[in-house]
Parts: sequence; structure tokens; C-alpha cells
Amino acid sequence: MRNIFTIGLALLLAGWGQTAEANAPPGANAPGSPKRFAFTEPHMGTRFKIVLYAPDEATANAGAKAAFQRIANLDATMSDYRASSELMQLCQKAGGAPVPVSEDLFRVLEKAQEYSKLSDGAFDVTISPLVRLWRIARRTQQLPNAEDLAKAKALVGYQQMKLDPKARTVQLLKAGMLLDLGGIAKGYAADAALAVLKKQGITRALVAAGGDIAVSGPPPDAAGWKIGIQPLEGGEKEPSRFLLLKDAAVSTSGDSEQFVVIDGKRYSHIVDPKTGLGLLGRMSVTVIAPNGLTADPLAKIPSILGAERGLALVEKIDGTAALFVKKNEKGDEVVESKRFKQFLVGREP
Repeated sequence: MRNIFTIGLALLLAGWGQTAEANAPPGANAPGSPKRFAFTEPHMGTRFKIVLYAPDEATANAGAKAAFQRIANLDATMSDYRASSELMQLCQKAGGAPVPVSEDLFRVLEKAQEYSKLSDGAFDVTISPLVRLWRIARRTQQLPNAEDLAKAKALVGYQQMKLDPKARTVQLLKAGMLLDLGGIAKGYAADAALAVLKKQGITRALVAAGGDIAVSGPPPDAAGWKIGIQPLEGGEKEPSRFLLLKDAAVSTSGDSEQFVVIDGKRYSHIVDPKTGLGLLGRMSVTVIAPNGLTADPLAKIPSILGAERGLALVEKIDGTAALFVKKNEKGDEVVESKRFKQFLVGREP
């Protein structure tokens, strides 16, 4: 495949570490035209890839360096694996008074609350106690016992997180509450990286992080960035659906790789805040939106609410579209939101 990016549960990008000229569209490297550059670095528990078009190597290197630094700073702010992160420092004060937080952290938590209310709690960043319990279940291949599950559930609920926009403070009402931004932080980081690149004069770029992609202007001589959606089966099977995007973002959430079988049942790594357990069955959701801060959390919601309710919610938000795929006894159940077809393009020859 030429100049195509495949988005899936673990994002598979064509051409990791290619040279500036590789995979460029016809005419892109003519004298005076921008050249293609690609960079990768590990952040937020995944690999971030930046593909950009710049007039020269010095401009490309400076832009990528600044963008990766912004991503690294956000990782240090929002990581739930680092005790020193701003997020974990906030969690350590759960049950106490309101805590002033940075503009970045407040913006992400504010958006998270917006989607929690919209989805009646299907998306909830206070879910961390249940996620941590489910990680143990996946590792031991044993369901959590009722007592541990009840204790974790008691600490979960977006209503227990109070935000004050004027003071820019966050209050976690119960001691022991923990936040998990895994379903929203990477989308925000991709947006932030594109913003840095624009300040550097780079307006044609793609930032990919795991199952999240955000793009600015299209490559030279192209109408947009061509992105393949990884089939539900995953593995080496090639995409059959392709998107063409510019100034937009796309996120895919699913369980083709991260799952566990317990007592003959296949559970996803995606945890339902209501039950505290991984979702049953095999599915994936792809959401297109104007930015990563919207696409990333929205991609989690239809998995929990189901196709009908989840896609109806997506349709309420301007500029968004979604694809829902779930495997059942009769094959794949495929449901598209009304706007999804406008982003589809033909298969790569």
C-alpha cells in the first residue's frame, strides 16, 4: 500500500522510519515543493508517529522536536503510571479540598465530564479503580470477587468529581478516588502536537498515537490523508475501508488484541463502569471528529452503549461520524452513522 495509514487497536502505520522522500505522492518532491519527513518516539505507553511536509530537513527536525516535547510534557502531566505526574498528585488529594490544576489538565477533565454527562456515565475517567482491578483479572484469568468489585465501584462516578472553571480547580469528593485518562489524553496530545507544528509553520502533518490519529492540511497533490481502518480480525488482513481526512481526527477502540477468556467467555480490556467488568464479545468502534479531544473519548462510548444508542449520540455532535462493527453468530454486525460515508474513499489500487 502506498502512502496509507492503517488505524486499529494497535495502530499499524506504513513506513515507520522512512526517509523524507519515501511514500511521497507524485510531484511532492519537485523542486521547491515540501518534502515528506517521518519521526517516531515512545510516549504515553505507545509510539507516537509524526509525518509532516516541510521545505527542508532543519525545519522538519525543529518542528518534530518541539511537537514531541509538547507530547512529553503532557505525558508528565496526565500519566497514571507516574506518581510524580500532576494527575496522580491530584488523586493523592482525593477526599480533600479543591485543587488548582494546569490549563491542560483542566481542559481534558472538563471535556471528559461533558462526555460523561452526555453518555450517562458510559465514559468516565473516575473508572481507574475498576480498570486496575480488571488488569489483575486479565493477568490471573479470574474474575474479581464481589467484595473487591463493590469497593472499587464505590469509588467510581463522574458525579464525584467537581470542576470549578473560574478558579480552575478540581475536587475529588471521596478519598481513594483515582483518575484514568487513557481514553482521552492521547487524542488531546495529538491535537497539541499539531498546534505546535502549525506555530512552526508546518501546516501539512499527521500525528498518530496508538489507535488515535489527528491531521492538519493534506499532503501536497492530495485531497487528504488516506487512512485504512483495520478489520475486526486484526492481524495481517488488509483494510477494506479507507478514509480521506484533512483538519480532522479519527480514533478506533476495540479488543482484537487486548482481551481475556475466563470460564469460556471472551472479555475485552474495555471496562463497563456500570458492571466493573470487561465487555463481552468482539467489537470495534471508529469515530471521526474535528479533533482528537473529541474523537478519542467518543470512540469508547458506542462499545458500551451499543450501536443504536452510541451512534445516535455521535450524530448529535457536529462534524462527527462513526462505524460500529461487532462479531456475532451470523457474522459481523456493521452499522454506520449517517455522516460516515462522506469520509469513505475507494480501495488503494
